[in-house]
Amino acid sequence: MTTIAPVGRRAFLKVATLAGGGLLVAVYGPRLGVAARGDRPAADPLADTQLNAFIRFHDDGTVTILSKNPEIGQGVKTALPLIIAEELDVPWAKVTIEQAPLDPAVFGPQFAGGSTATPLNWDLLRRTGAAARAMLVGAAAKQWNVAAATCTTADAVVTHAPSGRTATYASLLAVAATITPPALDQVPLKDPAAYRLVGKPHKDVDIHKIVTGQPLYGIDVVVPGMHHAVYEKCPVFGGKLVSANVDEVRKLPGVTHAFVVKGGPALDGLLDGVAIVADSWWHAQSARGKLKVQWDGGATAATSTAGMDAKARELARAPLDKVTRNEGDVAAALAAAPMVVEAQYSYPFIVHAPLEPQNTTAEWKDGKLEIWSPTQMPQPGRDLVAKTLGIPPADITIHVTRSGGGFGRRLKNDYMVEAAQIAKTAGVPVKLLWTREDDFAHDHYRQAGWHFFRGAVDAQGQVVAWQDRMVYDEIGEADFPSRFVPNLRLEVSTPFHGVPTGALRAPGSNGQAFVVQSFVDELAFAARRDPLQFRLDMLRRQVTPPGPRDRFSAERMAKVLEVVRDRSGWGKTLPKGRGMGVAFHFSHRGYFAEVVEAGVGARGGLVIHQVWVVGDIGRQVINPINAEHQAIGGALEGISHALAQELTIDKGRAVEANFDEYALLRMPNAPPVDVFFHLTDNSPTGLGEPALPPVIPALCNAIFAATGKRIRKLPIGNQLSA
Repeated sequence: MTTIAPVGRRAFLKVATLAGGGLLVAVYGPRLGVAARGDRPAADPLADTQLNAFIRFHDDGTVTILSKNPEIGQGVKTALPLIIAEELDVPWAKVTIEQAPLDPAVFGPQFAGGSTATPLNWDLLRRTGAAARAMLVGAAAKQWNVAAATCTTADAVVTHAPSGRTATYASLLAVAATITPPALDQVPLKDPAAYRLVGKPHKDVDIHKIVTGQPLYGIDVVVPGMHHAVYEKCPVFGGKLVSANVDEVRKLPGVTHAFVVKGGPALDGLLDGVAIVADSWWHAQSARGKLKVQWDGGATAATSTAGMDAKARELARAPLDKVTRNEGDVAAALAAAPMVVEAQYSYPFIVHAPLEPQNTTAEWKDGKLEIWSPTQMPQPGRDLVAKTLGIPPADITIHVTRSGGGFGRRLKNDYMVEAAQIAKTAGVPVKLLWTREDDFAHDHYRQAGWHFFRGAVDAQGQVVAWQDRMVYDEIGEADFPSRFVPNLRLEVSTPFHGVPTGALRAPGSNGQAFVVQSFVDELAFAARRDPLQFRLDMLRRQVTPPGPRDRFSAERMAKVLEVVRDRSGWGKTLPKGRGMGVAFHFSHRGYFAEVVEAGVGARGGLVIHQVWVVGDIGRQVINPINAEHQAIGGALEGISHALAQELTIDKGRAVEANFDEYALLRMPNAPPVDVFFHLTDNSPTGLGEPALPPVIPALCNAIFAATGKRIRKLPIGNQLSA
């Protein structure tokens, strides 16, 4: 887990005059991951600090702000510089954004994942901008011989109202470089009521290049002398290579290199395969079709979705391997309750399926490696390459490109290490590009899971018992409904299956919210209670005090439930064949409640009429237009997962290979999504993940309300017509 220390008293600014005019302001702070320590000796060297972010002022009045984290479509390339620009008090039109290079010693952790960009950078970047502004104010005050407190700023201009004097930031750069930098923890910050940029809608800084097709993505990279590469791996996950006809393949048109690569056992590292390098990707891919490879699939070759389903049902009949939470006496509560509900739920492996397939360009030269890659984790990628190739990380330069979708897939860097190994072996610059079929066959899928529930309600309609026996996937012991049911037991077993899995947008939550919130609905129905009020009553009946790992606030979740109730018109009379479903979920610090209205259309098919999303992400929405897009995108992606997406396994390999077998939600079928952010007095949090999980159970609960058909297995598919 990545941690970040608060900005401490030892944090300060470093300034430098740029060649040709201008000023660079660099922010130094405590080493990330290490708490600031006030007991260090005064002579403690700069080695204990690192550069976190920086601003470049230019003498023409423009400002360049670097965006430190990878951009995968979540909007950080706009949002993070926007925070700095707000406190700096510069017009957004005069700001140019550049993607920062990978340099952890300068920027600290640089990654995209876990909806962490806002919570980890909000305070630091505000102070970065405010500190630079303070230096410019100090420069003006020094020139005018007035108190800095009597000066104000706006639109890159310092004003001294009593005398009527003004000075542009550009005119103050030389003097600002002589000002003693302030300590970051002592810099005054703006009152949010005075914000001119944060909280206002701003288009993505790359939007013009995106819609006009200009090069931005990893797939667009071209370097001098570049060759094209493909990489054939065992279709069985983690299988080993026995032999390949590489001598014959080398003779094919356009092929310059073909060789066997021996990898290791790590599914997210370099695996055995055959590399083909050619003068064009078409020649490389055509030669790939002539490959004849013998593989040893190993133990995973016995894995299948059907086998996992049978294994889960077998395990559920006996005590599972581990009890993760046990409160009260579930067995006694179930035996005494007037109403007991049992249900079996499951969800499949699913594919990330970003529209830009995995790719990386790499050049090996003079014992050093240069890489261009659309990665969410550039530093771990560099470390993986260094370890695999046996070279120092300092000899590897990583250029982070914009990603054409990530969703957690690019937290893994298997494609990066493949390109690096191929470039080093071939001795030429190469662009490795996976096919769509490669992406499906060698993903790190969302984990499949099976859940066997027993629950009970008492005569007053309150939940008195909850038992979840989980196989292959595990709900955290601190997750809802823990603490809200007096008798609760969670058991888990995770047998070997050999399928590579990883984080997929709202990892864990995107499958688990479906089963939990669907079973809550079943209990509400058994109690003959309104499902939304039933949830509110559960949240207001906390039976166990929060523990050290329990971060969930029932009060915040209850409020978003109330807001979505009011915005959706919950309880209104609907036409026959329509129903409304509700669900909530706490994910990645975000509190989201959602309502879906759905029903059966004239031809008998499912029609989703409307989605309402209400979220609590703290006191500040940085860029409302992007925040709305993230919430809408999360809801629509969740619906897409629920409707038809399933990756099945047979003989240790993926069955589905492309979008003709794995349907994405199409625009004509995308329902309107109403988004509302309920602001609260809490630190701002991120938006990449938390809007997705609740929509899946809300949709399934709406289907039940409309048709009486309970969806207990994803995807929904043709279950309504069965």
